[in-house]
Amino acid sequence: MTESSIKKLASTLLDAITDKDPVVQEQVCSALCSLGEVRPVETLRTCEEYLRQHDKLAHPYRAAVLRAMERVLSSRASELDKDTASTIILLASSEMTKTKDLVWDWQQAASGVLVAVGRQFISKVMEELLRKLHPGTLPHCAVLHTLASLSVANAFGVVPFLPSVLSSLLPVLGMAKQDTVRVAFCSALQRFSEGALEYLANLDRAPDPTVRKDAFATDIFSAYDVLFHQWLQSREAKLRLAVVEALGPMSHLLPSERLEEQLPKLLPGILALYKKHSETFYLSKSLGQILEAAVSVGSRTLETQLDALLAALHSQICVPVESSSPLVMSNQKEVLRCFTVLACSLPDRLLAFLLPRLDTSNERTRVGTLQVVRHVINSAAAQMEDKKPFILSSMRLPLLDTNSKVKRAVVQVISAMAHHGYLEQPGGEVMIEYIVQQCALPPEQEPEKPGPSSKDPKADSVRAVSVRTLYLVSTTVDRMSHVLWPYLLQFLTPVRFTGALTPLCRSLVHLAQKRQEAGADAFLIQYDAHASLPSPYAVTARLLVVSSSPYLGDGRGVAALRLLSVLHPNIHPLLGQHWETTVPLLLGYLDEHTEETLPQEEWEEKLLMFLRDTLAIVSDNAWICQLSLELCRQLPCYDETPQEKNFLYKCIGTTLGAASSKEVVRKHLQELLETARYQEEAEREGLACCFGICAISHLEDTLAQLEDFVRSEVFRKSIGILNIFKDRSENEVEKVKSALILCYGHVAARAPQELVLAKVESDILRNICQHFNTKDPALKLCLVQSVCMVSRAICSSTQAGSFHFTRKAELVAQMMEFIRAEPPDSLRTPIRKKAMLTCTYLVSVEPALDEQARADVIRGCLHSVMALLPEPEEEDGGCQKSLYLETLHALEGLLTSLLQRNMTPQGLQIMIEHLSPWIKSPRGHERARALGLSALLLRHFLEQLRVSALVPFHNLGLLVGLFSPRCADLWPATRQEAVDCVYSLLYLQLGYEGFSRDYRDDVAERLLSLKDGLVHPDPTILFHTCHSIGQIIAKRLPPDQLISLLLTMFEALGDPEKNCSRAATVMINCLLQERGGVLQEKVPEIVSVLRSKLQEAQGEHVLPAAQHSMYLLATQHCAAVVSSLLGSPLPLDSHTSMLWRALAVEPRLAAQVLGLLLEKMSRDVPFKESRAFLLGRTPDRVATLLPLSATCALFEVLSTPAAGPAVLELYPQLFVALLLRVSCTVGVQLPRNLQAQERRGASPALAARNLEPCSSAVDTLRAVLLRSGSEDVAQRMDLEGGWELLRTSAGHEEGATRLARAMAEHAGPRLPLVLKTLACTHSSAYENQRVTTTAFLAELLNSNVANDLMLLDSLLESLVARQKDTCASVRRLVLRGLANLASGCPDKVRAHGPQLLTAMIGGLDDGDSPHSPVALEAMLGLARLVHLVEAWDLRSGLLHVAIRIRPFFDSEKMEFRTASIRLFGHLNQVCHGDCEDVFLDQVVGGLAPLLLHLQDPQAAVASACRFALRMCGPNLACEDLSAAFQKHLQEGRALHFGEFLNTTCKHLMHHFPDLLGRLLTTCLFYFKSSWEDVRAAAPLFTGFLVLHAEPRQQPQVDLDQLISALQILLKDPAPEVRTRAAEALGRLVKLA
Repeated sequence: MTESSIKKLASTLLDAITDKDPVVQEQVCSALCSLGEVRPVETLRTCEEYLRQHDKLAHPYRAAVLRAMERVLSSRASELDKDTASTIILLASSEMTKTKDLVWDWQQAASGVLVAVGRQFISKVMEELLRKLHPGTLPHCAVLHTLASLSVANAFGVVPFLPSVLSSLLPVLGMAKQDTVRVAFCSALQRFSEGALEYLANLDRAPDPTVRKDAFATDIFSAYDVLFHQWLQSREAKLRLAVVEALGPMSHLLPSERLEEQLPKLLPGILALYKKHSETFYLSKSLGQILEAAVSVGSRTLETQLDALLAALHSQICVPVESSSPLVMSNQKEVLRCFTVLACSLPDRLLAFLLPRLDTSNERTRVGTLQVVRHVINSAAAQMEDKKPFILSSMRLPLLDTNSKVKRAVVQVISAMAHHGYLEQPGGEVMIEYIVQQCALPPEQEPEKPGPSSKDPKADSVRAVSVRTLYLVSTTVDRMSHVLWPYLLQFLTPVRFTGALTPLCRSLVHLAQKRQEAGADAFLIQYDAHASLPSPYAVTARLLVVSSSPYLGDGRGVAALRLLSVLHPNIHPLLGQHWETTVPLLLGYLDEHTEETLPQEEWEEKLLMFLRDTLAIVSDNAWICQLSLELCRQLPCYDETPQEKNFLYKCIGTTLGAASSKEVVRKHLQELLETARYQEEAEREGLACCFGICAISHLEDTLAQLEDFVRSEVFRKSIGILNIFKDRSENEVEKVKSALILCYGHVAARAPQELVLAKVESDILRNICQHFNTKDPALKLCLVQSVCMVSRAICSSTQAGSFHFTRKAELVAQMMEFIRAEPPDSLRTPIRKKAMLTCTYLVSVEPALDEQARADVIRGCLHSVMALLPEPEEEDGGCQKSLYLETLHALEGLLTSLLQRNMTPQGLQIMIEHLSPWIKSPRGHERARALGLSALLLRHFLEQLRVSALVPFHNLGLLVGLFSPRCADLWPATRQEAVDCVYSLLYLQLGYEGFSRDYRDDVAERLLSLKDGLVHPDPTILFHTCHSIGQIIAKRLPPDQLISLLLTMFEALGDPEKNCSRAATVMINCLLQERGGVLQEKVPEIVSVLRSKLQEAQGEHVLPAAQHSMYLLATQHCAAVVSSLLGSPLPLDSHTSMLWRALAVEPRLAAQVLGLLLEKMSRDVPFKESRAFLLGRTPDRVATLLPLSATCALFEVLSTPAAGPAVLELYPQLFVALLLRVSCTVGVQLPRNLQAQERRGASPALAARNLEPCSSAVDTLRAVLLRSGSEDVAQRMDLEGGWELLRTSAGHEEGATRLARAMAEHAGPRLPLVLKTLACTHSSAYENQRVTTTAFLAELLNSNVANDLMLLDSLLESLVARQKDTCASVRRLVLRGLANLASGCPDKVRAHGPQLLTAMIGGLDDGDSPHSPVALEAMLGLARLVHLVEAWDLRSGLLHVAIRIRPFFDSEKMEFRTASIRLFGHLNQVCHGDCEDVFLDQVVGGLAPLLLHLQDPQAAVASACRFALRMCGPNLACEDLSAAFQKHLQEGRALHFGEFLNTTCKHLMHHFPDLLGRLLTTCLFYFKSSWEDVRAAAPLFTGFLVLHAEPRQQPQVDLDQLISALQILLKDPAPEVRTRAAEALGRLVKLA
C-alpha cells in the first residue's frame, strides 16, 4: 500500500464531507475512520493536510473531520509517533483557537482531538495548552474547556500540572468580564477540584503519592475568593450556577481555618440563591458538599447558621414534586442528603426545628416535614434512638389531617417507625389504628391526582399505600408481631373499619399462623387481659356475615373465611376438625367463580349449611343463644348493606332454629318484630326469611309470636303513631303489613309439610286474606307472593289429594283481579307472574273450577301476557327480559294445568280456540307467543295421551289448516313453532289410530329435519320447505279430513300475512298433486283459480299453478310455441320466463326445444359492425336480435332442473356453440333500442337478468354445465372468478384457460366429443374465436387427461397447425400449450423434445420488438421443459439460449427480467455436474447481475434471483459458496442483504481470486443502473469484494478508475447510493 493511494482515498472522502445529507456525511466519517483503523498515521496526516489546505472550509465540515480524527485517535492514539502527535496537537490547538468567537461544535471537536491525544501524550498536550496561557491575557474558552475535560479523562496526568495551570489562570481571573469566559473558568476549577479529590483519594495508584491537599489549598482559596466575592454577585443566572457548582468540590480543598472563616459568608450566600433560581438541584448538591466539608473539619460555625440552613432546606423540601423534570427529583434527594448530614451532627437542633412544623395546617409544610422526618428516621437511626417519644407525640395533629397527600406522608412515616421500633413505645397503638382507618377508606374517594412516577393513580392512593404498609409491617417486621397480635382483632367488628376487613384479615391470618408456630399458649387469646377485644361470638358473626358478599372489598370473603378457620381454637375447641375440612371447600367454590358468575343464593345456602353444621357440632344451648344474641346485636351495623343484612336475618333464623330454649326464641322473634326497619324492602324480605327458617323447628312458637305481635300494643301503637302523619301513615302501615304477610308466606313455605295443612286456613290465610282490598303495589305483591307460597306448600304436601281447600275459588278470583288490574301493554312488576303461579298451584287442588271460571282464567291470563308490547332495548333490558320470560313460563304452566283437567280432543279444541285470535293477529310478537303456547299445549297433550278405544280425531283437518300456513310466517320463531304443532297433530292422529306412544313414523319425523329450512330467510328455501311439509301432511292425513283441510287452506289465501298466504298456495298445490285422485271433481276448479291468478299477476306464488297447462300446449305445438316466444320483446318479462321454463318439464320435449333454439342461435351472424363516426375509431359491434333472443331463451329452459337429460344428450353441441357465442360477443353492444330500455329501467314485471350479449352467453354456458351434472366445473369457475374473466376483453383469454382447466379436472370424459366438435374452429373467420379455442386447447395439455383420453397427438397436431397464425396471441398461446405438456404429460416430453425445443427457441426470435410477448412465453415455456427433454437435444441450443436471454436480465419490464433469470436458473439446474466451459463462462458472467438484482425493486425479480443463485452454486464447484446460497436464499426467509453479500464476497475471493477484476467491471456497469436500490447495491458489492481481496489481487484492479467511478457516485441524487459509495471508498484501503 502506498501513501499516495491512502491519500487519494482519504482526499476523495474528504471532498464528500460537505454532503448535505447527515447520513451520508456520517458514512463519510465512518469511511475515514475505516482508513484510520488500518493506517492511522497516514489518514490523520491527510486530514490534517486537508484542513490546512482548505482554510475556507465551513466550520460544520471542519468539525466533522475533527470528529473523525477523534474517533481514530480514541483507539489508535498509541500508534502515533511523536512527530505526528505534535502535528495533530498543533492542528487541533489551532482549530480550537482559530476564532475568538464561541463556535461550540467546531471548538468542541478540536478539544476532543486534544483530549484523545492527551490520554497518551499528556505532556505534549499540556505543554501546548500551557503555551496558550499567556501571562496577563485571558485564555480562550475552548482551552479552559479542554483543560477541564482532561482533568476528568486523565486526572493522574493532569493533577501534577495543576500548580502551573493555576498559577497561570489565577492572575487573570479578575480580567474575565464576559459571562461565557467566567462560566468556562468555573467549569475548569470545578473539574480541577474533582480531579484533585480523585487523585488524593487514590494515592496508592497515583504517579506521585507525596501530593497533599496543601499543594492546592492556597491557589484554590485565591480562586474561591474571586468566585465567591465577585462572580457570585453576577446578574447572570447561568454564571451563578456555575460558581455554585465549582464551590462545592472546591470547599473540600480549602484550608480548614479558611473554610471555618468563610462559612458564615458562604452558607448565607448559597442560601440566598434559592430565591433567585427555579432549578435548585446544583445549589442543593453544592450545599451538601459544603456541609460535608464543614462537618469533616468539625466546624462550629454550623450551629450559628443552622436556623437559616434548616429554614432554606425545609422550604425546598416543601416544594411539590409535580414536574416531570428529573432535576426536580434529584434536588429532593440532595436536600434530604443535607438533612442527613445535619441529623448526624446536630440531631437535637434538627428535631427542635422540624417537630413544631408538624402542627401547622399548611399542606405543603406538613407533607415536606413528614418527608424529612421519615428520611431522618431511616438515615440517622442511631441519633434518633432516644428521641422516639418526642417524635411519636409530635404526630398527634398530622393524624387528624384529612388531606390525601398528608395522609400518604403520615402512612410512610408510620411505616418507617415500625421498622425502627417506634410503635412499641407508648402511643404506638394510635399509629396502628390510623393505618387501619386509612385502609377502611372507600375506593370511590381515591385520590385526586396521581404522582409523577405512577402510571396507575389507584396504586398511589392513601388506601392502597396503607394496605401495603399494614401487610408489610405484619409480615416482614418481626418485632411488630407482639404489638399487632391480638390488638388488630378489635378492628374487626366496628362498622367504620368495614372497608379495612380484607387487609385486616390477611394480616391477622399471617400473625395467627406465626403464633401457632410459636405454640398453643402463645396463640390462645386471654380475653380477660384484653377487655377491648371482641368476643368469639362477635368475631364469628362478623366474619360469617361479611363472607356473604365475598368479592367486595378486594375479596374479603376469602380473607374472612381463612381468618375464621385459623381462629377456631379461640372460638370453640370442637370446631377445628370440621372447619379444616369445610372452609377449604368454600374457598375452592369461590375460586371457581367470579363476581359476575357467582350464584348468590347458592353461595348463601352453602354458608348457612356451614353455620348449621357448626351449631350441630357445638350442640351447646348457652353458646348458641349467646351467638344468636350477638347476631341480633349486629343488625344495626348492616343498615347500609341490605344484602348482607338479609343474610344476617337468615343466620339469626338458622341459629334460633338450633336453640332449644323456647323463651329465648320467642324473645328474639319479638325483638326482631319490634325493631325491624319496615320501610326497607330488603329488610322485610330478610325478616320473613328469618321467621320461615325458624319455623322449621319452632312452627307453633313462630305463629304464636306473629299472632301476639298483631294483637300487641306495640303494633297498634305503631299504627296509631303513623296515623298522626297523614301524608305518609298509609304507606308506612302497608309496609308493616307487607312484612307480616311475607312472614306468614315464608312460614308456610318452610314449615314441615305434615304440620302446615292444619295451619293454612285457620292461622295463616286468615291473617293474609283480610288485606286483599289494598291498592298499594308493594303490599299487593307481598300478598300474591305469600298466597303463592301457601298454595305451593299445599300442593307439595303428601296429604294434598285428600285436602278440600274451601278458599280456592276466592283466591283464584282475587288473583285474577290482581292480574286484570295490571297495565295490559307493559310489564313492570312480577305480580302477573306470581298470580299465575298461584293459580297454577290452585288449579290442581280440589274442588275443581267450573267452566266459566276456567274460561275467565284462560282469557284473562292470555290477554295480560299476549298484549304486552315488545320491550325496547334499555339499560335494564336484561331484567325486563328475565321478568317477561318468567311470566311467560308461569302462563305456560297455568294453561298446561288447565288442559290436564280436560285431556280430550274437545278440551284441546277449546284451548286452541282461545289462542286462535292471537295466532291470526296482525302483530308478529303476538303470533309468536300464541304459536309457542300452542306447541307447548300440543306436546303436553301428546305426552299425556291415553287412548283406550279407536276413536276419530275429528278436528285434525281444522287444526292442521290453522297451523300449517304459519310455517312461512315472517317471524322465524313462529315458523318453528308451527312445524312443532303440525308434528304433534300428526302423532295425535297416529295415537287415535291405535299406534303406541313410542312409535316413530318415518314420514312425520321428516318434519323435524325440515325445521332448519324454516330458519333461512331466503323465500325459495322457505317455500320449498313448506312444499315438503305439505307432502308430509298429504301422506298422513285421513281422506275424510282432506276437504276440511283444503277449505281451511283456501281461507288462508286471504291471510293479511303475505308469507302465510304463499305457504297456503304451496301446500294447496302439493295436496292437489299428491291427492288429486281423491278430489278428481275438484281439479278443474282449482286449476282455473290458479290460471286466473296468473292473469291477474297478484302474486308470484300463483305462477307455478300454470306450469302444467303450458307443458300441455308445448307438447302439441312445440315449434309454434318456440317461434312465438322468440318473438317476445327483450328483456323477457317474468311471465315469459316462467313459460319457457315450463317447456322443460319433460326431457323429450326439452330436447326438441333445445335443438330448435340452437338452430336459431347459429343461423344469423352474431353481430354487425356499425360505421365509426370518428376517423381512426374502431367500428362498434352491435348484437343481432335473433341469436340474442335464442340465448336468453336457452338460459330460461336450462334453468329448469327437468332439462338435465336433454342437456346431456346435446352436451357437445351446446358447450361448443355457447363457448363460440361467448368469444364472439366479447365487447359487443346491445342494439340501441334495448340500450334505451336499460337506461330507462326495466319494468317490475321483467326478469332481473343481465341482457348484455356476452354476459347472457356466459350465464347460459354456466347453466349448461350445471344442468349437465358438471356442477364442479361451474363451482370451480365461481371460486376462481372465471365467469367474470370470460365477460371482459382483458380477462377473456384467462377465463377460457380456467374453463379448460376446470373441464379437464371435473369433466374429462366429455372432452373427446367436445374436441371433435371444436376441430373445425381453427379456421374460423373470427379472430376472437381462434384465440378462445387455442387458449382452451392449450390448457388441456396442462392436465394428464389429454394422455388418459388419448387426445395428446390430436391436440399437438391442432396446436402446431396454428403456429404460423397471423395473430400474435394465437402464436403465444400455441407456445404456452406446448409448454403445458411438461405438467400435463411429462413422460411424453422426451419423445417430442426436438419439436418442442425448436418451437420454443424459434419463439425467442419472434418479432422485432424487444418486449415481444411471444418471446416471454418462450422463456417461460423453456423453463418448464428443460428438465424433461433429452440432455443431448438441449445441449445443442444451450449456449444460444443463454446468450439470447442475457439482455433480458436488465429489461425495463419486470416480467422479462423475472422470466429470463428464472430460465437461467433452470438451465444451471439442468447442467449440474455436467457444465461445459463455454456455459460456465455464462454462469460466471451472470453471477454479479444476479447478486445485484437481489435488490431489485420488484419482489418477483428478487425471488427469481434467489432461485437462480441457488441453482448456480453447484456449477461453481465451491461448496462454501453453494452452502451460503442455500442458507441465505431460501424462499420465505428474510434476507439481510449486507450480511449475505459479505459472506458471498468472502467465498468468491477465497475460491475465485482471479474473478475480482471481472466482477468489479460488472459492478461499474451497474453504477449507472436506473434502479436506485440496484445502484446502491453495486458499490456495496464493490466494497465487500475489496474487503475480502488479498493484496496479491491488486493488479486486477484499476484503482484509479474505481475511485473515479465511486467519486461520481458520491454526487448521486440518492442519499443511499452516496452512503454506499462512501462505505466502499473506506474499504478500498485494502488495495490502495
